[in-house]
Amino acid sequence: MAFLTLDNLHFSWGDWQLEVSTVVDRNRCVALIGPSGAGKSTLLSLIAGFETPDQGRILVDDKDVTGRPPAQRPVTMMFQEHNLFAHLSLYDNVALGRHPGLKLTVTDSEVVREALATAGLADLEERLPADVSGGQRQRAALARCLCQQRPLLLLDEPFTSLEPALRQEMHQLVDRLRRKHNLTVILISHLPFEAAAVAQEVLFMHSGRVVEQGPSRVIMKHPKTPELRAYLQFPD
Repeated sequence: MAFLTLDNLHFSWGDWQLEVSTVVDRNRCVALIGPSGAGKSTLLSLIAGFETPDQGRILVDDKDVTGRPPAQRPVTMMFQEHNLFAHLSLYDNVALGRHPGLKLTVTDSEVVREALATAGLADLEERLPADVSGGQRQRAALARCLCQQRPLLLLDEPFTSLEPALRQEMHQLVDRLRRKHNLTVILISHLPFEAAAVAQEVLFMHSGRVVEQGPSRVIMKHPKTPELRAYLQFPD
């Protein structure tokens, strides 16, 4: 069942144009791949509400959110930079996802601690970001997203700077969180085979358009279009 629908979505920046129509099913992880400049980050920004389309509609769970500001969309976005505040503990950084002023109710505190525990940070909540590893900082940023309890999670290359083993660990964590919290996840990565390993579906963009989309295990082994074959470095 379609959870996210991008209906004839158009966006332009100078001479560059994005034109996308596609659907993403509920509780799926989709790897959004493509060369630099393909429009991947722009597409996530449109879904999140940080950019406004020139035309078209964005529907989440059959509700048109095209005109809503980011805070009023059922969407959370995590960027490559973790954006943790250096002077705040991991607990407070995560709690910002629940309340920007850190005015937490008892229920809010329970949500924060559950998110920290789910991310494997329960014993580190009082530490500052500088006192934990890069992977743990990324876990804290992910826990902050969880605190917002929104069903659509957008990940814009958040694990690029991590070592391969840590990237795999984070991808596995995302998959566990997706299943536990019934999330729908769209993950941008410039490492297509790593991303596809955790995703059920791959969406390949090129020059502002979705050129190919399908099940990960099929599309990564048997790309149909010359653009995707070239991107994956398949022989002609």
